[in-house]
Amino acid sequence: MNRRTKIVAVAAAVLLTLGAGGVAVASGADGGHGNGHRTVREAAALTGTAKLYRPAGDDITFSFDAHLAARDNKDPQAATGTFRFSHYKDGKGGYAVAKVDCLTTGGKVAVVTGKVIETDVDAFRDKRVGVSVHDDGKHDRLGYSWVGRETNLEVPPCLSSAPFEKVRSGTGDFTVLPWQLEYPTE
Repeated sequence: MNRRTKIVAVAAAVLLTLGAGGVAVASGADGGHGNGHRTVREAAALTGTAKLYRPAGDDITFSFDAHLAARDNKDPQAATGTFRFSHYKDGKGGYAVAKVDCLTTGGKVAVVTGKVIETDVDAFRDKRVGVSVHDDGKHDRLGYSWVGRETNLEVPPCLSSAPFEKVRSGTGDFTVLPWQLEYPTE
């Protein structure tokens, strides 16, 4: 291999590594003065809160704070954080908080699962549930694993239904950070 070919190959490898690993330059404790501190972009994330569209007046809210660290890029089940959901109407209903145990994202879509760690609804107690989000600006959508008549609330990690629910106008502020999966080159 001649010298020029080696340089091009090394440059391509560096670019692939930076792109797949998600390394980005960011301001650190220098107040944004650009002293060259490098920070690693997290591998994936789902954050935000929204209420679902319900013409009958139900108050259904979902909130997410789920993250996959860069060091865990190949293990979506190492995700951390929590998500919360509640459903109230006419003073009746309940809520649940789940500890994240898996997060996958692709483009503007995220799927997160977690074990319910706090709830006032017995059916959710200690169950793994899944939620999907489509971050589409003013038209966000959401889906959840407990839809249907014969639903078993316990789902495997990383699974949920399609984001079939509409988010109430003016309430969606979901942010999905796309996962940058590393692919083998050989």
